[in-house]
Amino acid sequence: MSGTLYIVATPIGNFGDITERALTVLRNVAIVAVEDTRHSRILFQQFAIDTPMLAYHDFNEDQQVERLLARVDSGEDIALISDAGTPLVSDPGYHLVRQAHKQGLKVVPIPGPSAVIAALCCAGLASDRFTFEGFLPARSASRLATLQALQSESRTMIFYEAPHRIMECLIDLQKCFGDEREITMARELTKTFETILFGTILQLLERVKSDANQQKGEIVLVLAGCQAKRQEVDESSIHTLKILLNELPLKQACALAAQITGQKKNILYAMALELKQQPV
Repeated sequence: MSGTLYIVATPIGNFGDITERALTVLRNVAIVAVEDTRHSRILFQQFAIDTPMLAYHDFNEDQQVERLLARVDSGEDIALISDAGTPLVSDPGYHLVRQAHKQGLKVVPIPGPSAVIAALCCAGLASDRFTFEGFLPARSASRLATLQALQSESRTMIFYEAPHRIMECLIDLQKCFGDEREITMARELTKTFETILFGTILQLLERVKSDANQQKGEIVLVLAGCQAKRQEVDESSIHTLKILLNELPLKQACALAAQITGQKKNILYAMALELKQQPV
């Protein structure tokens, strides 16, 4: 009989979050495929796990898939872990799991920590519907294009971001979604210097800019979805907004239009972005 491929979640920071089931699996499989053996060795030493490790990452994935699945097919149980959290969430493993299913091999998840879910549950934003967008592009032009494509997304959006790009990312979020869109930044989740900051994009931008410590560590951004609907803005307000956009910068036009019409500034901002995209 063939063995089993276990997809095992490991702590994202606090070792106390590992499950008993995860430890049992990691101690009893024939081999554990890991993203970085140096990183995983710390986890293994912490819990006295002596199971052999095999490096499995983006650069050797094609070669290792066949080797690993051959062992499962021969009757061995193997486990896949990432450096932290639940494997395959912005981590290698997709091809291994997909090929295992194609070969009719058994795949079993061992649930546990996930930075995505941890950030979402403490964000204070709608959690009934959400979309995980992973890491945004590193280059500003590509990042802006990606964010602009999400301007009408009504679901809560979750992003990973690197600490050295967090300021640039927040500036681009401000450009695309305005000052008032609500956002939560969850940083260093479950670790010693964990911080969870909630507010508007402008408030978060100012907080991170003034505190260099917030520009370090592993970061998850949770952004509120678009709540504005076309029908919420009457034709008179749209007409006023169009006139002001012809004469003033976007933010100033929206702020003045909000004063004149009584409409909420974030709704007018979303409408202004929509108007800007329409052909002249």
